[in-house]
Amino acid sequence: MNGVLIKIIIVLVLLLVLAGIIYMAYRSIKKKISEFSTQMFGTSDIMEGIRQQEMQESMTPKSVAGATRLYLPMIVKDFPDFHYDEMKNRAENVLISFLRSIDAMNPELLTEGTNELRDSLNMRIGMLQNQEQQETFQDIKIHRTELFRYRKTKGRCSVIFQSALESIHFVEKDGKIVSGRNDRREQSRYNVEVIYIQDPDLIENTEDAGLAMNCPNCGAPLPSLGAKKCKYCGSPIVEFNIRTWNFASVEES
Repeated sequence: MNGVLIKIIIVLVLLLVLAGIIYMAYRSIKKKISEFSTQMFGTSDIMEGIRQQEMQESMTPKSVAGATRLYLPMIVKDFPDFHYDEMKNRAENVLISFLRSIDAMNPELLTEGTNELRDSLNMRIGMLQNQEQQETFQDIKIHRTELFRYRKTKGRCSVIFQSALESIHFVEKDGKIVSGRNDRREQSRYNVEVIYIQDPDLIENTEDAGLAMNCPNCGAPLPSLGAKKCKYCGSPIVEFNIRTWNFASVEES
């Protein structure tokens, strides 16, 4: 009997020692978490720190690639009639109308764009309809827009604007939110591509967004992308420049 009692006491002592070790480990881990939270978030409560961090991120606009000073002189050299402020405003209007079209499930709200952009919009709306989902964009606000990239390739020339955008963005299905939040603002970045076509009549499909580098009258090569007349036959080509910039894509970055 005494042997059994001794074994029970030993087991209890071991359990107490183990409990003490676990408690000390818990206290040590909790202290380290508290110190980490204080260092990272300024509060000892890590959950509160994470909540504050999420709130801060929802209120802080995304940074954009400010390459305007780099690319704008190149663009103006190729296209003397390129009006940066006007094109930037058009890019922002296209972006906002693209998102509002998704919100309203109505592609007709898109202000302008190539067939390529409209097909992309229709595809996105169609996908939401097939999945019986509603994607919402509310209180859309653009903080800043800058040139992101300027590309000249064979048969194509494009300027990409990058915008820092703020909105309330979420996706619903059967009345339940499946992504995003309706009680907190979201910060995001979008790239809007505008392409140049020298002569739309020479392009079979505007989705291809080709760039004709020849005179539309005699076929001679043009001296520059933004040339106003052919140096061989003298044909004016400035009228083509007025209607040749068009928007080809809107993508979240």
